[in-house]
Order: sequence, then C-alpha cells, then structure tokens
Amino acid sequence: MRGRLFLFEGLDRTGKSTQAQLLADELQGRLYMFPDRSTPIGEAINRFLTDLSFDLSDESVHLLFSANRWERASEIERLLSGGTHVVMDRYVYSGIAYSLAKDNACDATWLCSPRVGMEELRTRDGWGSERYEKEQFQIRVKECFFRVLRADTDTSIEIVDVNGLGISEAQDALWAIVERRAMYDLTEDPLKRFEQLF
Repeated sequence: MRGRLFLFEGLDRTGKSTQAQLLADELQGRLYMFPDRSTPIGEAINRFLTDLSFDLSDESVHLLFSANRWERASEIERLLSGGTHVVMDRYVYSGIAYSLAKDNACDATWLCSPRVGMEELRTRDGWGSERYEKEQFQIRVKECFFRVLRADTDTSIEIVDVNGLGISEAQDALWAIVERRAMYDLTEDPLKRFEQLF
C-alpha cells in the first residue's frame, strides 16, 4: 500500500511544526520540515531569514526555497512508494504564498478576519526574529494562502482554524480530520498534484 502525504501549511509561529511532529509520531511516519536548514541550500536560506544584512533578490530567494524542496523530492517519493506515511511542515504552497505576499496585488477573498490570531502570534516565543515574521507581511501571506489553496474547489484540502486552541486541542481536531479522510482521499501520485497548480 502506498504511503499517504500529509501537508501542514500556514503562517509563522502557528503551531504547524508541533502538530506535524505529533502526527508523524502517531502515524509512525517520516517528518520533513521546509526549509530544511541542514543542507547547503538550507544554510543559505537560514542566513537569508536570520541575517537582515544578507540581501538576495526575490527571484533568487524563491529559487532557493524551490531547490531546497527538490533536494528531498525523490526521497519523499521513494518513502511514499514504499508505504511510509510522510508528514511535511510546509512545501510548495508556502513557497507560492510567501512569494506572492511580496506583491501587493494579492486580492484573495478573506475566509476569516486577517487580524484574528495576530495578537496571539506576537506573543509566541521567537516571534519577529526572522525576516518574514512581521505582522503586515504575515497578513499578506495569509491572503495569498487562501488564493493559492483553492480549498473551495479542491476537496483534498481542509483549512483548520486553530486560533485559541491549545496543543492537544489542535492535535485532536487535526487527528479527527486524518481519521475521517486519510483512508478515503488517496491521491495516486501526491507529488504530481503540485505540478497542476500552474
């Protein structure tokens, strides 16, 4: 049986990494976090994110993030083909949303108030320590996520509002979705769906 691919996307410091790790542990699967800062490309991304004096063009940054994901693509495909469940903390949707957020032309329909949760985000440990962890930029990223995800027409995507939930409450909400959907919404080639975005 082919492994299943679970993807966590969202704003910075919203609990994605915690929930992705919990799900990977529960499924006895493999967790991938992007950017993967352990590779040479990931080290360049980490420097860009944490050192404001390290300047790159938007196009270069987008290509670095894309290359970082490609570094692991064949390994992920091999695991899925071998029956291992894969949980990813960010992937291509983040790359698109963060790149689009730099362009003020985003005009997504808001699914909920962009300010919901922003006050809470600012209180999280480490908030603001990286280049993109600024409130106005995160609001644009959220808008772009909604534009890119197309959850209203793509039944394999489910948006979960975890504002105000503790770690275990968020885990319960996410696990309920996994139990309800994981065995039914199987995409034959989960990585191929990302190619269909354009």
